[in-house]
Amino acid sequence: MKNKYTYVWVSLIILIFGIIFIPRIIDRVKGGTVVENDRINVKDNNGDLAFVMLNGKKRRVPSFEFLNQDSLLISDKDYEGKVFVAEFFFTSCPSICPIMSKNLVEIQNEFSESENFGIASFSITPDYDTPRVLKEYAERYGITDLDWHLMTGDKTKIYDLANSGFNIFAAEMPDAPGGFEHSGLFALIDKNGYIRSRVDEFGNPIVYYRGAITEEAGENDEGEKQQITVLKVDIKKLLEE
Repeated sequence: MKNKYTYVWVSLIILIFGIIFIPRIIDRVKGGTVVENDRINVKDNNGDLAFVMLNGKKRRVPSFEFLNQDSLLISDKDYEGKVFVAEFFFTSCPSICPIMSKNLVEIQNEFSESENFGIASFSITPDYDTPRVLKEYAERYGITDLDWHLMTGDKTKIYDLANSGFNIFAAEMPDAPGGFEHSGLFALIDKNGYIRSRVDEFGNPIVYYRGAITEEAGENDEGEKQQITVLKVDIKKLLEE
């Protein structure tokens, strides 16, 4: 009888749990609060791209102001009304930056006719990457778009913009190639300054796009697929919004 009563009580507890808590869990899943906050994506009204969220709010590019390769003061205001791609790089990078720059030049050429498209490249070695050095780098890689700004400035502000503003990792690391470590990711920003993303085939957010794999290569040594092709498609979507 004791086992029978125990079974009844356990069943009753399970039933009560299901009635009270399961609907709440479902609501949390629908609301996205079960996922890590800075990785949540909520689909927009068109069901295409998503807004990257942080603490329940659409993640927006924070304000910034730096010198570009022409020694002009450039801020987030210069990108208002434009779709743009943002990256963090450095001109003396011996590893992934040349690949990233090549990919961005391809994207630049793809959207050369669009007045509403731009690129923001922030140097993580601003002490070395002066406007003159950035200008030489731009000329070497064929950077011609007037809305592609290679920026330098206060190191603390740049690293804060990378790690807190965009949540794209960048740090000084003596053992890393070139003495600095960064993720090689591209962020896609819409005309209103919101970071946007697509979701993968499983419904999980991409959040950022792999910038260090070319379309030609297809994938890297770890088997990660290139995302430049989908980035081009998503830029077109945002330009049409």
